[in-house]
Amino acid sequence: MPVHLEGKVVVVTGGGSGIGRAAALTFAREGARVSVSDINVSAGKETVQMVEEAGSQALFVRADVSQSDQVEAMVARTVEEWGRLDCAFNNAGDLKAHQKGISPIPDFPEASWDQVMAVNLKGVWLCMKYEIPRMLAQGSGSIVNNASAAGLVGVANWSAYVASKHGVVGLTKTAALENARQGIRVNAVCPGFTRTPNITLFKLPETEWKARIDAFEPIGRVAEPEEIAEAVVWLCSDASSFVTGHAMAVDGGWTAK
Repeated sequence: MPVHLEGKVVVVTGGGSGIGRAAALTFAREGARVSVSDINVSAGKETVQMVEEAGSQALFVRADVSQSDQVEAMVARTVEEWGRLDCAFNNAGDLKAHQKGISPIPDFPEASWDQVMAVNLKGVWLCMKYEIPRMLAQGSGSIVNNASAAGLVGVANWSAYVASKHGVVGLTKTAALENARQGIRVNAVCPGFTRTPNITLFKLPETEWKARIDAFEPIGRVAEPEEIAEAVVWLCSDASSFVTGHAMAVDGGWTAK
């Protein structure tokens, strides 16, 4: 079944860069109207401009997904603009807080744990808290949450990130079961290493981190954001109409090991 989202209304959080920006542009390519959210105003507005240049409608709403009032306002603004909410890609996440303390559990900073959980896990919960009622009111909708390959397996010294992403997978399955008979599908995408600005947080020369990741990934290379975006858009479309509660690994075979 072809992927067509002509006229659909989509929210993309963390849409200012990386996978979020790639998803916004892919949604636009398929004809969707895109509400782009990010805490980085200039980056989010740049994505909006790119979507509009691609021939689709877009708007920017600044929101910190860890703040309930801002998430509620983001969803309300989108519905105010276009009258409905068909799809949501809850993509915003925090890796920087974890970078401050990559370490075994006894040494991991409590403040970093709280920050990672606030954005990665609570943020996804808050987004669904306000997206689902809008979709219930119209009797349809599709949500994709950005988890991680680290939401499917353990990774030493990454306790908060791994726990938060496992939590996203669990939330996804729970939301899918709660809403399966109300016309709402909820899935997760679980990317492996992807060429996004977050890769620079490893603070290694590009040749070194690229060699390490390429050796780590069975497919032999890092993913491009557009490859993850294609999976997200498919999960949001009617092409995946019998798929819900699924955590889709798009990881180059990492979790197959």
